Amino acid sequence: MQIAQNSVVAFHYTLTNDAGEVLDSSEGREPLTYLHGAGNIIPGLEKELEGRAAGEKLNVAVSPEEGYGELQEQLMQEVPRDAFQGVESIEPGMQFQAQTQGGPLMVTVKKVEGDTVVVDGNHPLAGQQLNFDVEIAEVREASAEEVEHGHVHGEGGVEH
Repeated sequence: MQIAQNSVVAFHYTLTNDAGEVLDSSEGREPLTYLHGAGNIIPGLEKELEGRAAGEKLNVAVSPEEGYGELQEQLMQEVPRDAFQGVESIEPGMQFQAQTQGGPLMVTVKKVEGDTVVVDGNHPLAGQQLNFDVEIAEVREASAEEVEHGHVHGEGGVEH
């Protein structure tokens, strides 16, 4: 069976950046399983998996536009240190959930300068080309319930 709209796809992957550093991998774990066409994985990878079948191996380079987007400068902001009430020590790399006009947003601390904290609301992989080494493990037709819910259910039915 070929990967198409409403297929359930299981695949193993290794994700690297352009420097060859491994950012994520399913090695030693179960394959990643998703409902094709439901927006459950980044668009550039989903597009390249279309029409493929179990057993196929491929390398996919996904541009920022087809991945997590370009870096958006407006998501980098200076915030007063006292906005982090109850947090004793703020260090670069720490993540917090910020309340914004558009709803909650995960931000990463980039630097701390005196009473000012620079936070970044971009996805950590925004602005990067993503390189996937993929092996498709399984392709099957989705159940009506999976299509209706927009995601894959585990063996035995709904798990949410």
